[in-house]
Amino acid sequence: MLHRRDAMLRLGQIGAGALTLPGLLRTENAFSAERRQHQLLKSDGQAKSCILIYLWGGPPQQDMWDMKPDAPEGVRSQFKSISTVVPGISVCDQMPLFARHTDKTAIIRSFTHDSNIHEPSVYRTLTGKTDPTKVMPRNARNRSDFPTVGSVVSSFLTTDNMPGCVTIPRPIGHDGVTYSGTYAGFLGAKNDPMETENAGETKESPTHSLTLPDGLQMARVQARQGLLQLIEEQDRRFQTVRHAQSMDSFREQAVSMLSSSRAKAAFNINSEDPKVRDRYGRNEWGEAILMARRLVEAGVRLVTISWMYIQKGGNVANVWDNHGPFEGKNGTEMLQQVYCLPSLDQGYSALMEDLSNTGLLDETLVAMYGEFGRTPKLNKANGRDHWGACQSAVLAGGGIRGGQVYGASDAEAAYPKANPVSPEDMLATMYHALGISPDSLIHDQLDRPHRLVEGRPLIELF
Repeated sequence: MLHRRDAMLRLGQIGAGALTLPGLLRTENAFSAERRQHQLLKSDGQAKSCILIYLWGGPPQQDMWDMKPDAPEGVRSQFKSISTVVPGISVCDQMPLFARHTDKTAIIRSFTHDSNIHEPSVYRTLTGKTDPTKVMPRNARNRSDFPTVGSVVSSFLTTDNMPGCVTIPRPIGHDGVTYSGTYAGFLGAKNDPMETENAGETKESPTHSLTLPDGLQMARVQARQGLLQLIEEQDRRFQTVRHAQSMDSFREQAVSMLSSSRAKAAFNINSEDPKVRDRYGRNEWGEAILMARRLVEAGVRLVTISWMYIQKGGNVANVWDNHGPFEGKNGTEMLQQVYCLPSLDQGYSALMEDLSNTGLLDETLVAMYGEFGRTPKLNKANGRDHWGACQSAVLAGGGIRGGQVYGASDAEAAYPKANPVSPEDMLATMYHALGISPDSLIHDQLDRPHRLVEGRPLIELF
């Protein structure tokens, strides 16, 4: 069982809120036969894990990966286009570090769907499904939802004392609502992503969390001691009723995870070399990318980074939604702030360096996209508005052949001109890379079978 005091005192170095667990892996009885119901069909993908950098808000294709320098003024980016390490591939001058790694990446310039609304677009790009009831602003997640990509992966691929999927730093949500498409839905709580924080502006508890009594939140020492007492009490219960039928096996797995040296090491970002932390960036976004790398190294199958910005007053901002103005910056200037391109450029570059140097890039798929792109024309605030018809996406590692551009947009990056890629195709490609055929079946609460996604994996990228 647990080496209790050592485990909890070390856990205290992370902070009680950073690895909050019990309820972890708990599931309703309705899902107890889940694995027997599902039908995994294998693909020939070889990736063991995936990092999804989800640019919530909608990244502008014309200002990042699909520059149109010959487009008319008011359409073309106010940034410059620069060459990269791959002849013929250019990107925005605000991403000079990204430009060093295009030999490892595939840039998709024809990602497309038909919605310009955040909520249903998030749902479709994370689940591969549409639901006409998913409208703004109240589309709170519920157990009838189709599961998010991480939960599907978690249901098929096993882990050892680690969660199957993790969402950092928190799931997408605001105004009291956590978005549909961000958890396991009808697959049940067992396959929910581990969330160490709740969505901003909501009182909803993060999934798989341990809620300490209120009094234990007052001081760090009190929190440590209180957590220790709770775990010791739970440990004594396990030892006395270990073989009883009433044993909560999922809670036991949760506590086992807490006592796992590998799990503790993965979440303890303070153990990283300070120079490594500097390379990723000492901010929430760089540290999330670094944490994602540590988690997949420890065995987590899929880590979703939900990119957002928490303002000083606690309000949530999906800063890739660069309409402008925002905090005194126009739409183009927003992209130059630490919460957008600088941190993405720095963190992604450090991730590519580390995965390449350790040999993990071949078995780690990195995917990067948002719920939609941006309008061809700049608005009055020098920003761009919602545009589902075209965006760019990035894939790297996990068997993806680097140094390529897939698809093409028209002269204004407004519509796909060649090889359109749907959200269903994107998710099918991610599943394929992880060895899961999109034809695999999962069952809902009524035992109805569902194909994972009605998309075509982009085999030509591999």
